[in-house]
Parts: sequence; structure tokens; C-alpha cells
Amino acid sequence: MSGKHGSEEGSAGKRRSLSDYYLAEAAGLQVWLVNARDARHLPGRPKTGKLDCVWLCKLNERGMLRRSFVPPEPIRDLRALTRLRSRLAAGQVRHQNRIEKVLEDALLKISCVISDLMGQSGRRFLAAVIAGERSPATLAALGDRRLKASTTELEAALTGRFRDVHALETGVLPGLIDGLTGKIAQLDKQITALLARIPGIAGACTLCGEIGGGHAPSCAAPPVLPVIERLDEITGIGIDGAQVIIAELGTDMTQFPTPGHAAAWARLTSRTIQSGATTKTGRAGKGDPYLRAALGRAVMTASRTGTYPGERYRRIARRRGKQKAIVAVARTICEIACLIIADPGVRFIELGPDYYARFDAGRQTRNKIRELERLNPGMKVTLNPAVHAA
Repeated sequence: MSGKHGSEEGSAGKRRSLSDYYLAEAAGLQVWLVNARDARHLPGRPKTGKLDCVWLCKLNERGMLRRSFVPPEPIRDLRALTRLRSRLAAGQVRHQNRIEKVLEDALLKISCVISDLMGQSGRRFLAAVIAGERSPATLAALGDRRLKASTTELEAALTGRFRDVHALETGVLPGLIDGLTGKIAQLDKQITALLARIPGIAGACTLCGEIGGGHAPSCAAPPVLPVIERLDEITGIGIDGAQVIIAELGTDMTQFPTPGHAAAWARLTSRTIQSGATTKTGRAGKGDPYLRAALGRAVMTASRTGTYPGERYRRIARRRGKQKAIVAVARTICEIACLIIADPGVRFIELGPDYYARFDAGRQTRNKIRELERLNPGMKVTLNPAVHAA
């Protein structure tokens, strides 16, 4: 059987398993969804449906089956909305890239002189060329005065062969982008309303137990923030990213023994490859694409800041490359998010960009000496005690 057909049958089997799970759950049964690799390909038993049931019961009695993570229905509904919003946002980017391709085909290099093609100036340029304006000087005059590009650069970028077929293509795509923007705004409202009805989202005081951010009259503890706002305090994580984390991980962290287990479930840890007595680490697998995408965006946002996550990214990227740095910092953010979700009293604490310098001064000294020797070939740097003048 080819790999394509095998993957299709595997996806169909997974959908059937989830459908059966949802039906049994709706009937009031306590259902476990386990991985088939824990129960199949075992010698010493015939293959029949009745004996399979007996065998699974024996495995479960001895604690040999691990329950797969299936979130409750409110989290599944939230997950459906956040994933739909991600797909619509990807559609926006795809249509915008198509507009840039059409403009390049017409020899208009607008993206080279403005940062946002769908901004105010970009929209005015597109509306003018769609309406039939072809004069580069007239088009350049439509640019905002805050643009960094000069008038000469705008005229050069707006000089091309924009034809009627280009106008037809370009005239259709902005409407699709605006339509998707409206749908995304509707989904934002639905997601916010759905989050308000999910247990465990509102803040709860760890002293008096009051839920909702308030306190009992005798409690003098500081205000408690909801989970979304506490996740928003993590460097790189915004409101949308916090909503995606809640939708993918849920609000019940007892399903993961430790935050490291949650990161391993998201495939943010390296795999262990063992052959005999030899053990080595391998690549991280393909985990939840929506959670990994949200964490990846958070890492790239944090990499441009003077914070501990940003310094950690730059530190790993210098030694091991950008891709490994993204996965490593994403794992750190995922574990921090699990701690915040599990405990209503946990807040994110910024350690600062000089955390590693405070942690290991000797390593920083060696790194600086190595850098100086690299910049001065043939020279050797030594440290001597300072001699104070009498």
C-alpha cells in the first residue's frame, strides 16, 4: 500500500475513533481513547473482537494503557473557532501574496517602497490603478507624507505595464480580504463570549477562593487576573495567542503530570533514538500545528525585544541555528503557560536580558575573550591584576 493511501486510511480511522468517542461521551459513559500502538502487535493471542475486548480490559487493569488527551466539549468548541480564525487569517495572507504577484507581473514594485501593501497608501495606489490611472507622478502623489520612500522612488516603483487583466485580478482580491477581515472580527467576538462561559478562565483568589477577580471582605490579597490576561503578560504572547493556548491545552492541567509532559505532547522536545547501548537525541516530531504556530509567532516577536526570552533566542541561535532556537524558546513559553494555567496565583516574571550574565560570569568572560581574539587574528588576550598607582 502506498504512503498516500495509508495516510488517508489513518486519518479516516482517527475521525471514526473520535466520532465513536463523542457518541459514547454523549451517552454518559466514561470513555478512554488510547493509542493503538500500546495494544497491538503483541504475540500470544488470536485476533478476534471478543478477545480484543478482554485483552484491553486486562491491560487497563494493570495500568498499561495511557489515556490520550481529548479536551471537554467547551474546549473543543473554542478550539474549532480559534482554528477557523487561523485558517481565515492564512487566507488573508494568501490573497495579499496573490496581489503582490499580480503587481510584479505588471512590473510594479510597490512592495519595495512601502512596508504594508494593504495600508492606507497601498490601498490608494491599488484603487487608482484599478480605476485606470497609469501616470507614475499622479500615483506617487497619493502616497502618505509619512512614507520613508521619496517621490522619485515611488515614481520608479509605480512605472510598469499594468494592463486591464491585471486590474480585473487586483479588483477582486481586496474585496475578499475585507470579507475575511469582517469574518475574523465576528469570530473574535464569539471566542470572547465563549471564553466567558468556560470554567477556570476567570481569576480565582488562592486565599479566600473567590472567583471572578474579587475577594471576600476579610481578604486583603491583590487583585487576581483571569488566565487570558496572565498569559498575555508573557513576552510575545498576545490576546489571540493566549486564546489559542487555552483552546489547544485546555484549562485542566492535571492531564499532564508536569509542564515538560505538555511540551512533549506538543512535540517541542527532542526525541530519544536508542540502538543497543547507544542513545542520542533526534528531531522534534510534528505536534499540534496550531499551538506550535502560535508559540512560533510568540518566539519571533520576543526575539526582537530586550527580554529574557529574546536573549535566550539569540543565545541559542548563535550556537545552534535559528530553527532550534525557535523550538527551544517555544518549549520554554509552553511550560510557563502550563504553570500559569494550573495555578491561579502564578504570574509571569521577567528575568531580564542580563540573566545569563548574572548566572555564569566565567562563561561570559570566556566568550568575550574569544570574540576579541576572533576580531584580532594572531593576538592573545590575557587578564592581569590591576595595579593601582601609589
